[in-house]
Amino acid sequence: MSGLPIRVRGSVVPEAELRWRFSRSSGPGGQHVNTTDSRVELSFDLAGTEALPPALKERALGRLEGRLVRGVLTVTADERRSQLLNRQAARQRLAELLTEATAPPPRTRRATRPSRGSQERRIAAKRHRGAIKRLRSDRDTD
Repeated sequence: MSGLPIRVRGSVVPEAELRWRFSRSSGPGGQHVNTTDSRVELSFDLAGTEALPPALKERALGRLEGRLVRGVLTVTADERRSQLLNRQAARQRLAELLTEATAPPPRTRRATRPSRGSQERRIAAKRHRGAIKRLRSDRDTD
């Protein structure tokens, strides 16, 4: 199926590297579900691909290692009755997974000291809260 190409951070996954498998889906659909192969499995050989730059490929392999079977990433879609809609959903899911897995790591946090103003506001808020509680307890002991 040639739909929109799967783009991952500037790279395009070629259609030839995608493997499609279809089977009967469980769930609603009446008699139609027994005759149509609407469940979709989309597989992509992440370990063997040349479509991604080596840095992105290594990052994705590391982050998705729990989902990979011998270097192959498989995504399934069967929530729709139509095979076409399930194909689109699987394609979208694969693109999102690869984009997320190839994201650069978050920047490391540099420790900063709280400003004098923020410290003073914090202490003032604590004093105010303490005063409220003190007033409350004075009334109760009468």
